[in-house]
Amino acid sequence: MVTSITFSAVSVRTILFAILWWVVTEAAINSWYIGVPVVVFATWVSLVLLPSFSLSLYGILRFMPFFLWHSLRGGVDVAWRALHPRLAISPDMVDYHLRLPAGLPRVFMINTVSLLPGTLSAEMDENYLHLHVLDKTNDFSKDLAIIEQRVADLFALNLSDY
Repeated sequence: MVTSITFSAVSVRTILFAILWWVVTEAAINSWYIGVPVVVFATWVSLVLLPSFSLSLYGILRFMPFFLWHSLRGGVDVAWRALHPRLAISPDMVDYHLRLPAGLPRVFMINTVSLLPGTLSAEMDENYLHLHVLDKTNDFSKDLAIIEQRVADLFALNLSDY
């Protein structure tokens, strides 16, 4: 059931799907006979499957360099481990209690966690994220709390409310 659909949510999604259609069809005018129904259907499906959410400009500007830095750091760590196979590893499963609300913010955080060097989101239950880590001697809880706060800022959420 779709609740509280706003004109702006419909407009933005319709415009984005129309631009996507225009790019995919290389701006072919005759493709719009099929494109208009496809764009309308895609907009409707997106509204049903992905409820409206808000993003913070401040959160976006803060998250982008954080994301780029941790992506680079994670890639270097993987390359280093691949080139130095004698590097000691101590794999384990670690649990992290999630404070973000269920839905898109939590899913976004879970996918972002895999950026940390030596971590991979393995499973999630109601309020816990289960991670596979390459070195259990590292304290991942601090990094996970930082990621969770950055994601909360991105979605304009206050973690103390959850």
